[in-house]
Amino acid sequence: MMVAKRSVVRRILTVDLPMLAILAFTLGPYLWMFITSITQESRLFTTGPSVIGATLDNYRQLFEKVGFLSNMLDSLIIAGGTVVVGLTVSVTAAYAFSRFSFPGRRALLLQFLVINMFPIVLLILPLFVLMRVLGLLDTHLALIIANSTIAIPFSVWMMTSYMNGIPRSLDEAAMTDGCTRLGALVRVVLPLCVPGIIATGIYIFITAWNEYLYALTLGGRSVRPITVAVQTLIGEYEIRWGLLTAGGIVGAMPATVLFLIVQRRLISGLTQGAVKG
Repeated sequence: MMVAKRSVVRRILTVDLPMLAILAFTLGPYLWMFITSITQESRLFTTGPSVIGATLDNYRQLFEKVGFLSNMLDSLIIAGGTVVVGLTVSVTAAYAFSRFSFPGRRALLLQFLVINMFPIVLLILPLFVLMRVLGLLDTHLALIIANSTIAIPFSVWMMTSYMNGIPRSLDEAAMTDGCTRLGALVRVVLPLCVPGIIATGIYIFITAWNEYLYALTLGGRSVRPITVAVQTLIGEYEIRWGLLTAGGIVGAMPATVLFLIVQRRLISGLTQGAVKG
């Protein structure tokens, strides 16, 4: 009994309490934002954030007066378009890197990794000039293309490492049975890559959803994603903290909910693959 009690106390001190501290440190800012967003503005600068007399007035103003719904729609179009473009390019490029041997393969694959080492701000001016020449400034397409330059390099690495774990004999067996190379990719490789595709899609979506510099430089007027819309809530002489925190909460919700939903499918896919293997 004494040994059991000691093991329980040791587990609480070494595992439970540190995890609770990390959880509180991680979720604390979001809880403070939420409480601030539901606090009446008259009480916010007197008694501070509080759940007493909570109100949803900030959220109502966010959608009725600020027009945050249209900003979220812009972000959804941009993030969804980036996922489509990013996955299309990443999956096909990863298949080529995984299945073919050609001169410069390693150097080209390494170049995708090196691209991620450059700060985004270095690409803003070239992309701005390119989009202006093409007449794409302040359009969804411009931001989709710009965000793809960030997401694709790392996504190619993710998908290549995942496809390397799929035996080439499956492709060869499918082509022996009459499939073309493209048919083998679509009918054999892609179904086995669903967990990797979902994980890569989550990464691309969150990257495009949270991007700010491209959204501010290449958009901002006709197309205004939520990252730019939240920044406009900060005035020169006044900051509407209630609206600002409400915008942060609403802006973070879609990506968070999507991740939680897809995470279950990802774990399910990995488990089924392990059982079948």
